[in-house]
Amino acid sequence: MNKQQRIKKNTEFQRVFKKGKSFANRQFIVYLLKDEQEAFRLGLSVSKKVGNAVARNRVKRYIRQAFLELKDDLLPNADYIIIARPQAANLDFHESKKSLEHVLKIARALPKK
Repeated sequence: MNKQQRIKKNTEFQRVFKKGKSFANRQFIVYLLKDEQEAFRLGLSVSKKVGNAVARNRVKRYIRQAFLELKDDLLPNADYIIIARPQAANLDFHESKKSLEHVLKIARALPKK
């Protein structure tokens, strides 16, 4: 993901937390804020409760890859913040992607097929 597609600054995270809407399932919480930009942006938060550094980095890689595969179907002008819950550490890539698709459909960020 290129730099324009990342949310890194605390002020940007706080803006999405305050003005956006949240949607959740057992593995992930998604904060979604529709905005006036040309492409979607993604912020990740994986706490130490999820596991050690290896497990946290694996979860982040899975989320980024899932978003790259879903980017054509996602709302283009929105900010997404994904918070991984501890149960996300037990999933492989396909289960993670399926869980993310589920929560994004709840958020109406993905069309229901």
